[in-house]
Amino acid sequence: MAAERRIGVAVDFSGNSKVALTWAAENLVRDGDHLILVNVQKEGIYEEGEMQLWEATGSPFIPLSEFSDPVIAKKYGVKPDAETLDILTTLARQKEVAIIMKIYWGDAREKLCEAINNIPLSCIVVGSRGLGKIKRVLLGSVSDYVVNNATCPVTVVKEPDHEN
Repeated sequence: MAAERRIGVAVDFSGNSKVALTWAAENLVRDGDHLILVNVQKEGIYEEGEMQLWEATGSPFIPLSEFSDPVIAKKYGVKPDAETLDILTTLARQKEVAIIMKIYWGDAREKLCEAINNIPLSCIVVGSRGLGKIKRVLLGSVSDYVVNNATCPVTVVKEPDHEN
């Protein structure tokens, strides 16, 4: 029996993260894998005090059935869109894959690398905004940081050009 694979996908529900999620679903995830969606929020909303407990370690693992529920998603401060949820429910139905989400609060670059070690992940897939070299230096590229600091294999998926 093969070792359990924990495949991470950085998701912020943007177009770029959906491209990365779709790529992972079509090219990387196989039966028996654990697909862990890693979401990083800039700051927590401390409604019930729970997030203060999770700020250092991230949220507990949230199964797909729970973060698909708008009431539960709101509790964590995430708003998964219908397209992302459709990709995930289709993947869960077609392959025997456990899909869970883990939410962190803080700087996305640092928290993604932290997630790699703490979960731990076998590999991670991240989307790219496709910034040029100068903008990457000035704005800071999450994908560049993760590629250079991660302790597991990283796949950066760029949105395809639609000009061709």
